[in-house]
Amino acid sequence: MALTFHGQGEPAAALALLETAERADARVTVLAVGTWLDEHPELARRILDGGHELGNHTLNHRAVNAMSEAEAAAEINGCADRLRRLTGSIGSFFRPSQAKEASPLVERLARSAGYPHVLSYDVDSLDYTSPGPEAVVRTVGGLVRPGSVVSLHFGYADTVAALPALLDLLDRRGLRAVTTTELLT
Repeated sequence: MALTFHGQGEPAAALALLETAERADARVTVLAVGTWLDEHPELARRILDGGHELGNHTLNHRAVNAMSEAEAAAEINGCADRLRRLTGSIGSFFRPSQAKEASPLVERLARSAGYPHVLSYDVDSLDYTSPGPEAVVRTVGGLVRPGSVVSLHFGYADTVAALPALLDLLDRRGLRAVTTTELLT
């Protein structure tokens, strides 16, 4: 199963989540927001150097499915440009911002930008609602199964606090957190 993180928020939370995952020998996929990469360019290499995966979550994290073709293309390509500049690659995965799934237009634009995979998820942790770490673990634990793609977020204290217990729960169930590439390709 794959733990995927929307890459935005305070760097300290991102670093704590990455370190927790690495201590548990888990690998995650981070779908980064381009403006976040502008503010914290060092995190792009840190994510990759930790054995994790980095992908595109638009430039500004606006509702990409509601945009015009030109605006949506600029959001996708703007983040891709930053990823390429910082890492030498645009990554393999694009996830639409503010939507579980990409509209047909956004999917087409992402593919034409070079993304072979447009990523959704089947488990929403709801961590962005700040429900408390126990609720995050309970929500994910109640829905996760082999092959699941879980949506989590950098930048929330509940997520940082929940991750050790969540990784322990996954381990007890015989599930291992791998990158999305390892899971789906």
